[in-house]
Amino acid sequence: MPVFPDLAQRTLSEGSAPLTPDFRPGYHIAPPTGWMNDPNGVVYFRGEYHVFYQHHPFDTSWGPMYWGHAKSRDLVHWQHLPIALQPGDEFDRHGCFSGSAVVCGDSLALLYTGHTWLGEVGDERSIRQVQCLASSDDGVHFVKHGAVIETAPDAAIMHFRDPKVWRDGEHWYLIAGARLGDVPLLPLYRSSDLRTWEFLAYASRGGEGDGYMWECPDLFRLDGQDVLLYSPQGMQPDGFERLNRFHTGYRVGRLDSDWRFTGGPFIELDNGHDFYAAQTLLAADGRRLLWAWLDMWESPMPSKAQHWCGMLGLPRELQLHEGRLHSYPARELTALRRAPLLVDDALCWDGSGSQPLAGLSGDRLEIELQLDVAGCRDGRLGIALRCSADGQEQTLLYYDAHLQRLVLDRSRSGAGVSGQRSVALAPVREPLLLRVFLDRSSIEVFAADGSFSLSSRIYPQPDSLGLALFGSSGGRVAVHQAWQLSSGWV
Repeated sequence: MPVFPDLAQRTLSEGSAPLTPDFRPGYHIAPPTGWMNDPNGVVYFRGEYHVFYQHHPFDTSWGPMYWGHAKSRDLVHWQHLPIALQPGDEFDRHGCFSGSAVVCGDSLALLYTGHTWLGEVGDERSIRQVQCLASSDDGVHFVKHGAVIETAPDAAIMHFRDPKVWRDGEHWYLIAGARLGDVPLLPLYRSSDLRTWEFLAYASRGGEGDGYMWECPDLFRLDGQDVLLYSPQGMQPDGFERLNRFHTGYRVGRLDSDWRFTGGPFIELDNGHDFYAAQTLLAADGRRLLWAWLDMWESPMPSKAQHWCGMLGLPRELQLHEGRLHSYPARELTALRRAPLLVDDALCWDGSGSQPLAGLSGDRLEIELQLDVAGCRDGRLGIALRCSADGQEQTLLYYDAHLQRLVLDRSRSGAGVSGQRSVALAPVREPLLLRVFLDRSSIEVFAADGSFSLSSRIYPQPDSLGLALFGSSGGRVAVHQAWQLSSGWV
């Protein structure tokens, strides 16, 4: 059964005491204690960025969902706030599931899914999901207003969740994920006041091979085109693609006058091991920002032994180029940099074998890396990160000349994790520029042109801090610049 908010808050405060820093991120959003998954609502309110997230404060496993809450003035330095929502009312008895946040006049409004088990807890064959509203005058303390969409468009739909809300002109719009049998649907609604909603149409529906449920949908305009972002469940692997349990990706197209979206193929947004349930925010300066859960269902989570579990990825800026989304670390993140550790071309390797990077080590780093792969026709060329002194632990990032792919290999990245993820590279004539962000239990790799990213959790020992360059003849790898990164918490 749900518990009172003061107990939940006390659990967070007391649970922080035994935390150890081995895996705990230094500049990513993570819960004080307990479980975290999806970012629930990302919003800019009264000069501050607010990020809400799915949270179970009483356990390191998924359970009755609360809404955790953090805020920042600069997208860099974050502060935990009191829990925003807790389950327990008739309409959200067993969970305040994912949703979104919007500014309405002088208030901050949360739209979320109220979840109820109608049979045994965990039996998804008999559930009730409704869309609910809560609001706050100060951005910290929220009042619930109950269910505002009590039934799905089809009475046979039980799975009906994750409302994303935005304003366009005089109206609010809401898109949610739904499932009819094994067909994924995205119902679209319109409202003038956030309380009374009119069903417009199914903006999109799945077909053969599209999975059975599309979670956390988001629909937005970028550079004159419509982008449909969602997280499908049930899609099957295809070669090197879609290797995770579930995925997050997008289609670029157009929402027509009949409220139906038509567009191109589904494209994964990130090709790493751990990236799900992404949600975007239109910032005050016009940038489209994005956060995602930097974990994956049914994956190893060794931080549970340290009384917490789950983290969010770095905030990203999105741009659209030739029908594909490009993502970049938010420009504000340069404020995390301490004095640079290297100067341009300070360390490079163009031979066979490997070379340790003396004087460059750490578990919170940003690294600018260049791979000259045009002459590399055999073997591998890249960097080993979080290396142990005995060589037993390391995370590898390299170009594979045979596959013509950039590979992130965590086969020896520490407790529990394994496997490779990769992206295809067209014939490369220009140097490949990469930005790599290491935190204590994560790695995020961004192409400098924004065309791809690889985000994964890693769990090395705290003293596995070394780095090394390695390669085969015919290629060259160089570290242009590197920084130790400061804490992102106030």
